[in-house]
Amino acid sequence: MGIGGKPRILVVDDDVDILQSLKEILETKGYNVEVAENAQKGLDMARKKFFNLAILDIKLPDMEGTELLAKIHKEKPEMMKVMLTGYPSLDNAVQALNLGADAYLMKPVNPEELLRVVEEKLREQSEAESMTEEKVAEWIEKRIQKLEQQK
Repeated sequence: MGIGGKPRILVVDDDVDILQSLKEILETKGYNVEVAENAQKGLDMARKKFFNLAILDIKLPDMEGTELLAKIHKEKPEMMKVMLTGYPSLDNAVQALNLGADAYLMKPVNPEELLRVVEEKLREQSEAESMTEEKVAEWIEKRIQKLEQQK
C-alpha cells in the first residue's frame, strides 16, 4: 500500500484535461494519485517511487505507450498496469496484454468503469501479496488462462 494505507496510482497521459479528470475521479475514492504528461517522466516516477497501479495512455509524444508499458512491466512486474486508448483496435489490445497490461480501457473512459477496473486490479494485487506458494501457482495459472481467453 501507499502512504497512509492508500493505494498509489500513477497516471501517464499527454492530455492535461484527461490527467486532471482521472486524478479527480481516483482521488474521490481515496487513492493517492500522481500524474505525468509524458512517458519519460512517468518512467522516471515509476523508477523512483512505489505505485500499486499505473494508467498509461497508448499514444504519447515521446514514446509509444506500449513501449512504456513494456519497460515498466520489466522493471516493476508487481505493479498493475491499465492501458488507456483513444485508438482502440484488436491489435493494440492484444499487444498491450502481451506486454504486461492487466486491463485495456477506451477513451472516453466511463468513470464507473475506470473505478471498477482499478478496484478489481488492486484487489487482485492484494490477494497475490498474501498468497502461499500453492496459491501463487494457482493465481498464475488463472491469469494465464484469462490472458489466453482474451487473445
